[in-house]
Amino acid sequence: MTSKISIGIHGAAGRMGQRLVALGAADAQLQVTAALENASHPRLGEDAGLVAGHGQLDVPLSAELTSDVAVIIDFSVPAALQGIVELCRAKSIPLVVATTGLDEGQQELLKETAREIPLVWAPNMSMAVNLTMQLTAMAAKVLGGVTSGVDAEVIDRHHRYKEDSPSGTALKFGQIIAEGMGQTEHVHGREGILGPRPQTEIGYHALRVGDNPGEHTIVFGMLGETIELTVRATNRDCYALGALAAAKYLAGKDPGLYAMNDVLGL
Repeated sequence: MTSKISIGIHGAAGRMGQRLVALGAADAQLQVTAALENASHPRLGEDAGLVAGHGQLDVPLSAELTSDVAVIIDFSVPAALQGIVELCRAKSIPLVVATTGLDEGQQELLKETAREIPLVWAPNMSMAVNLTMQLTAMAAKVLGGVTSGVDAEVIDRHHRYKEDSPSGTALKFGQIIAEGMGQTEHVHGREGILGPRPQTEIGYHALRVGDNPGEHTIVFGMLGETIELTVRATNRDCYALGALAAAKYLAGKDPGLYAMNDVLGL
């Protein structure tokens, strides 16, 4: 019988962290052995399984790593990234980074860290989102040659508590489109009398409403016809399941920067 992969969850008491704990504990290939949280978190010491609504795991929420783990999944906040990266580098622990809203300095830190440890970093852990990114790349490559021009827009919808706008996923969609079609301007919302829309730009529009766990629509507008690619989540489990799949993928890998395309074989 194959031994289970031991994983630690960083940000274990958050909305996504709780789902990672619950789904990780239910996965026959995984064992949750560490649940990390901020040192000032009010629920430190409580059982992570009970906090997640899964059941007793005998794994307390802790500010320090006191058990062996094969992989750590970071689903916390940007401000906490530095600490978990330093920990993983010091202990040579593979790291899955699912936290979004990272600035350029943090992104460079991850690239540097991947020279020392295996690291999966993606703006979105969903299988459906990553497949839609592949479809977007295909569409952008073909539409980039349309002589009448194509207008590209990215719409993202998320819950009212999301802190970054537009989402990291929306920005990634824009990057993919620009690589295929050559746009050089990224415009976030529009207001006022701006004149005709230049085809050198990609427009982003961020909606923050209710409890929407995540939805993105890519619009390619042409003269006489339109293509829309929409991917939506109905709950957060798709992101957690993707992160857990990334943890399984990383176990035993050589140092390097891996993407969800690698994990999913896309």
